[in-house]
Amino acid sequence: MQGMTTKKEAADAVLAAKVRLGLTWTDLAEALGTPLAWTTAALLGQHPVPKEQAERAAEILELPADAVTALRLQPTRGALESPVPTDPTIYRFYEVLQVYGPTIKELIHEQFGDGIMSAINFRLDVRRVPDPAGDRVVVTLDGKFLPYQW
Repeated sequence: MQGMTTKKEAADAVLAAKVRLGLTWTDLAEALGTPLAWTTAALLGQHPVPKEQAERAAEILELPADAVTALRLQPTRGALESPVPTDPTIYRFYEVLQVYGPTIKELIHEQFGDGIMSAINFRLDVRRVPDPAGDRVVVTLDGKFLPYQW
């Protein structure tokens, strides 16, 4: 008997099917009726996918039934395979936080008080903005402020 499909294997199958079928993340989000960033993260294994959306995703992507189960599982969040990411796109965000993380922290504390930005009550948007000097990548991280409670 073969083992159950893991979330990582399901995510790999999603990526392969997406390419094979010529689909975009936007296509999938629209078909599932879910936000783009959530859909992408969920199908990459970072969120549990509700049954209806998991079944619909598997249908669209022509995935086997055990992939539906894997998509529905509670994930172990965090997709990086090494402490310092090696993928250039992901590494740039690491670099941004290395350079601007203390500034972001200081500004959050100055403007909101002692607390953090939630990564649970959170929204993400990525968009392209035309610019004469070269298109800009605009990433919006929108998290609820959570004050420390002592």
